[in-house]
Amino acid sequence: MKEKLQQLKEILAELADLNGAAAILGWDQQTYMPPGAAELRGNQLGTLGRIVHDKGTSPEVGKLLEELKPYAAGLDPDSDDARLVKVTAKDYEKALRVPADHIVKFAEVTAVAQGAWVEARQKSDFSIFLPHLEKVVELRREYVSFFPEVDHPYDAILDDFEPGMKTADVKAIFDGLRPKQVELIKAISQKPQVDDGFLHQPFDEKKQWDFGVEIITKFGYDWKSGRQDKAPHPFTQGAGRTDVRITTRVDPNFLNPMLFGTMHECGHALYGLGSAPALDRTGLDGGASLAVHESQSRMWENLVGRSLPMWECFYPRLQEVFPQLKNIPLDKFYKGINKVQPSFIRVEADEATYNMHIMLRLEIEIALMEGKVAVKDLPALWNAKMQEYLGVTPPNDAKGVLQDIHWSGGMVGYFSTYALGNLMSAQLWEKINQQIPNLPDQVRAGKFEELLGWLRANIHAHGRKFEPQELIQKVTGSRIDPAPYMRYLTKKYSEIYGL
Repeated sequence: MKEKLQQLKEILAELADLNGAAAILGWDQQTYMPPGAAELRGNQLGTLGRIVHDKGTSPEVGKLLEELKPYAAGLDPDSDDARLVKVTAKDYEKALRVPADHIVKFAEVTAVAQGAWVEARQKSDFSIFLPHLEKVVELRREYVSFFPEVDHPYDAILDDFEPGMKTADVKAIFDGLRPKQVELIKAISQKPQVDDGFLHQPFDEKKQWDFGVEIITKFGYDWKSGRQDKAPHPFTQGAGRTDVRITTRVDPNFLNPMLFGTMHECGHALYGLGSAPALDRTGLDGGASLAVHESQSRMWENLVGRSLPMWECFYPRLQEVFPQLKNIPLDKFYKGINKVQPSFIRVEADEATYNMHIMLRLEIEIALMEGKVAVKDLPALWNAKMQEYLGVTPPNDAKGVLQDIHWSGGMVGYFSTYALGNLMSAQLWEKINQQIPNLPDQVRAGKFEELLGWLRANIHAHGRKFEPQELIQKVTGSRIDPAPYMRYLTKKYSEIYGL
């Protein structure tokens, strides 16, 4: 059986190489590709997608998996080889349901749609993006049709980002969380607002960039296996464990986007760089799910990056880089970067209101998949829900329905993972602080090695071996639970706002 397992691994290595090549094309598409090349890039990605699909669903792979399943059943169920067979079998069975023509068309449509989204966002004109998004949604609904047995249409696409999760599970988690967050936001709104005006002033772009590089180098980002570039919407793209690239954006008049966006993407990259070398080119490297990925990015962005110990260490250096902050005391800076105020832009939202942005998007995506809302009606629906959830109405499409890149890339089903990641981050943070009781002192000293080592051993090294609920249960002793996150938010904002 070891010979057959080796045959399977050789096929998976080829698929990993092809997917890695596609990942680099996707990275280039959002960073350096000339806009006129969108259709060409769609053809290239479509061709690669077809080759991967044909190789990955070949009768040879199916035969090997059937022969290996009894062998894998006799192994330690948590071993690399047992998990390899289990995860590959699930991937194979799902891929077998999707025609190659659909894969190609999806790649072609989304490649062009991403360029249209960039233009539409720049001009704040949804009509430019509308026909492309209609095609994307049509393809997502077609994809759902390949899985008629699912309990809910959204289940089929949610599972691609969050293996094992059901729409009903996410709704139940959010339904329990929403009233608690609304209560907290209401309590904060009744207190005097903190001042963050000092964050909204000119900050040299090059100095911002260089400071961000300093921070994530301290976090442990490996520049030999990565790089940072600019993108309209920050993202992380990995071609494999030794090539994980990040992007950020810089606002010349607002410090937060670069500062916390860079930390966020670094969190993703640290995860991608940290899977066990034994999982390289097996399809098990990378991350367990998008929510687990978000638990890492949100942890470094918020639980580390927006913490008081972090700035007790780095604020003097920030004041040195930007002398205009010299007269802003640390306490005021800390409160300013944690200001709670309903806002239009998700990626710049504070921790208390952020999940409301996600719940809004989840409801819209579910309605799209159920066929209850037309794409042309999205701007009005978006604005109405923003008013309902956050009490603000976007002044234009760029600050409303066009602000996120996800739909242009066909990533319908992704958004809930951000909020789930927030919840996981707090669960993990409680466990980490139990096992590293002097962690605040380490952060205060600018030392992150033990934190990163803990994450490497407990989360990163496992790659895709475990489904998200399974992984979080193994590490913390319970499935995804909103309680630690609410404890974290309540304690933090009670101190900042005097609740």
